[in-house]
Amino acid sequence: MEKTKNMFLTSAKELKNTSTLAVCAMLAALALILNSVASINIGPYVKIGFSGIPNQIADYLFGPITGCLFAGVLDIVKFFIRPDGPFFFGFTFNAMLAAFIYGCFYYKHKLTFRRVLIAKLVVVLIVNVLLNTLWLDMLYGKGFLALLPMRVLKNLIMWPVNSMLFYTIGKTMEASGVFRLLKTAGRKAL
Repeated sequence: MEKTKNMFLTSAKELKNTSTLAVCAMLAALALILNSVASINIGPYVKIGFSGIPNQIADYLFGPITGCLFAGVLDIVKFFIRPDGPFFFGFTFNAMLAAFIYGCFYYKHKLTFRRVLIAKLVVVLIVNVLLNTLWLDMLYGKGFLALLPMRVLKNLIMWPVNSMLFYTIGKTMEASGVFRLLKTAGRKAL
């Protein structure tokens, strides 16, 4: 319990660091670019995108509290830049919840494929399948059970793909020293 409390406090303290805010701004810019050029809409209720990767990097580097706030602000900014439907706070909540979950799994932990798979599975089940489907049902009235099979299939197919993608990018950035550079650059300047 104490370790979890410390993780949340440490993550919240990351927000006081100017370099954290600068790195989050760079990751937000990258996410906005990926959202504009690297997303594929498959029908009105299924979208495949890569703009979540910078979010997960922020969660890994700065933890659940900073990641949660980063994801919430970024979701709203993404909507105003490129709306793809009506604004609905449920989707912003989902982005924040997913970031919180990823932050709890990744922050100050060794990045392993097993950890990424489990974190992604939790997010897929709670956020993508249950909550997103519920929000789509509330918005469009298509029926939760009517939307569910297509969303489950898409998420089960994308779960290992997205896990491998984030794990590969994360391990590459870790091995090249990019994560270390991003975490320590601002602290040395202070």
